[in-house]
Amino acid sequence: MPQPKVMGVLNVTPDSFSDGGTYLASSEALARALALVSQGADILDIGGESTRPGASPVPLDTELRRVIPLISAIRVRSGIPISIDTMKPEVAKAAILAGAGLWNDVTALQAPGAPDMAAALGCEVILMHMQGEPGTMQQAPAYDDVVGEVLGFLADRARVALEAGVKRERIWLDPGIGFGKTLAHNLALLAQLDRLVALGFPVLLGASRKRFIAELDPAGDTPEDRLGGSLAAVLAGADAGVAGVRVHDVAETVQALKVWQAIKTGR
Repeated sequence: MPQPKVMGVLNVTPDSFSDGGTYLASSEALARALALVSQGADILDIGGESTRPGASPVPLDTELRRVIPLISAIRVRSGIPISIDTMKPEVAKAAILAGAGLWNDVTALQAPGAPDMAAALGCEVILMHMQGEPGTMQQAPAYDDVVGEVLGFLADRARVALEAGVKRERIWLDPGIGFGKTLAHNLALLAQLDRLVALGFPVLLGASRKRFIAELDPAGDTPEDRLGGSLAAVLAGADAGVAGVRVHDVAETVQALKVWQAIKTGR
C-alpha cells in the first residue's frame, strides 16, 4: 500500500487555531518552512487566511501580502511542492505564478470563476467539504447521512472542475474534518474514508490537532496536546488508502508512517 504524502501546515496568520501568530515575521515563516522540509514534508501548505471556526474573512491585499513573498522565498531555496490554502481565485493565481503548484480550497472552487481559474492555471486542486462558512460552521452542523452527503458533494464538485477543464489526475478530495461537523460526524467520516477513496480521486486527510481529539480526550485541551490523536487519525487514513495527510507535526508523522509501512511490508 503506498505511503501517504505528508503535507506540512504553515499559516502566516494571526488567528489560525494552532500556529496563528507564530510565523508572522517573514524570517520566522521561511525558517519554519525549511524546517518542515528537513523533517520530511513532501508538500508545504501555505495559508494567509484562517478558516478556523469563528474566523473572519481577510481582505485580498492582506492575504496576498502574507503569502506571496513567502512562497517566492521558499521556491528560491527549495523545490518542494507548495500548496496555497485559499478561497480566493486571485490569491491562487498569484501563488501559482510565484511557484506554488497546488490550490487547496476549503470551498471546493465555489467562488465565482474559481473552476475556470483552476483550469487555466493547470495546477492540482484540493476540493474540500465544508458545511456553511468558517464564521458559523460549528454553530449547529446537521446531516441526515454525513458520509453520503459529503461524498455526494465532493463528487459533484469534482464533476464541476472536470467540466471546467481541470484534468482528472489533478483533482484531490478532502472530507473536511472539523469543518461544519460534530464529533459524531467526524468519527463517521474517519471510519468510512475508504468510501471516499473509492471515488477514484486522491484523498487528502486533515485531522491534525483538531478539536474533536479533545472531545475524546480532555487531556488534549490545547492543540499542542493532541499529537497522539493526530497520529491515530493519520494511521486510520493510511489504512483507508488516503494519498496525503495534512499535519502540523511533520517529523512525528513521518516516523509513524515509516513504522506503519514497515509493518505492512515486513521491512
